[in-house]
Amino acid sequence: MSEAREPIPAATLRLLADPTRARIITLILDSEEGRATVTRLAEQLSLSQPTLSHHAKALTEDGLLQREPVGRQVWYSVVPDRVDEVSEALRKPTEPPLDADVLGRISVNLAQRFAGTFGAETVERYVHESYALLAERAHITRYLTSLTSKFAADRLSALAKENSRPATEVPEVLFVCVQNAGRSQIASAILRHLAGDSVLVRTAGSEPAAAVRAVVTTALDEIGVSLDGEYPKPLTDEVVRAADVVITMGCGDACPVYPGKRYLDWELDDPAGLPLAQVRRIRDEIETHVRELLATL
Repeated sequence: MSEAREPIPAATLRLLADPTRARIITLILDSEEGRATVTRLAEQLSLSQPTLSHHAKALTEDGLLQREPVGRQVWYSVVPDRVDEVSEALRKPTEPPLDADVLGRISVNLAQRFAGTFGAETVERYVHESYALLAERAHITRYLTSLTSKFAADRLSALAKENSRPATEVPEVLFVCVQNAGRSQIASAILRHLAGDSVLVRTAGSEPAAAVRAVVTTALDEIGVSLDGEYPKPLTDEVVRAADVVITMGCGDACPVYPGKRYLDWELDDPAGLPLAQVRRIRDEIETHVRELLATL
């Protein structure tokens, strides 16, 4: 079980409650280089430079922004160690916990889908366990209902595959990283894009984050690759057992080892806290690995 996340400091919440300061942070995070000048920000927000400088100074004094003089210009970027904290603070309010009726409805629907393979009690157990893993371990708050249903269905599908193993099955690849919000999502999206239905792809994280990083979505979109609704999810035993190839990238010994599986470890930089330009480099490096992998499947 991963440790609970530290609460967002009240001072940070107060600063970002100001819509102008929240917009400044958002523009910097979304910029190609992960930084911006006062001049550029003032133009984007239609503000005077003195007003923009006032807000930037407050954000810098609080430790959210860092300034870097380059010639006659001063560049501002989000302090790397606070990127996740700030991104979380800028998110929309969380959804309320799911009640028993909602989980029951998901269970009934999935029991119909897996009729003849799993009993209703097994399906219900997986639904409730999947909800707990996403809400408590992965800290998912948005779209929790649909993601609970998808996560439970994915786990049941993996379990069904492990129990049957048809002779003509397509190969299955599992990508695992720490937060399942960066490297593994990039790799899985590119492999799905290149292989289509000829390869089944799954992802998981040893300590999953609450959401895929926005910069990852942007970097993939630039090359015409979609995440297809993927989300960070905890590493569970049945998805490892169902995989033919397990590829780890920075998760250490968190992934269990089973005989008959092909295990690979890709040494890649973590895109967490990096600007888009550096994430592009990681994306291209991952694409090279994926193309080499696809040639061996």
